[in-house]
Amino acid sequence: MSNMWEAAVEAQIRSAQERGEFDNLPGAGKPIPGRNLPYDEGWWIRSFMEREKLPAHLLLPTPLQLRRRIEQVPDEVRDLPTEQAVRAFCAVLNAEVMAWLRTPTGPRVVVRPVDVDAVVRRWREERRPAAATTAAPAEPPARAPRTPWSWLPWRRRSAA
Repeated sequence: MSNMWEAAVEAQIRSAQERGEFDNLPGAGKPIPGRNLPYDEGWWIRSFMEREKLPAHLLLPTPLQLRRRIEQVPDEVRDLPTEQAVRAFCAVLNAEVMAWLRTPTGPRVVVRPVDVDAVVRRWREERRPAAATTAAPAEPPARAPRTPWSWLPWRRRSAA
């Protein structure tokens, strides 16, 4: 039975070669990539991600992806045009965090919702014109003149 199967497969290969279906294949005449490297169990996922140009952080577990997104919030909201857009962005992210907190999966990692007011405050500070941030510092309040020996702790101060 197996000889019959092999004969059928060999016949199909031979006919495909005669039709030229194996001519000019990509990688023809080139060495097999990674042939001399030690065996890696994840070779197929690495090659898939390189071929499809997928970012590596997609392989992270959900809590680590959320933490990474929370860390990148200031960069993400920097170019948003309005405060409402910043709040909407934070609301969507917080909804994802809350959904994960309801049914956590993956490693035990602390993930907290974004403090929307702090993000908005920072967003406003970054949008403030440079002239407002370089204003002259306020002078400290003038101190009352000291009387001689007033620094001594046992000296009584007059009620005048």
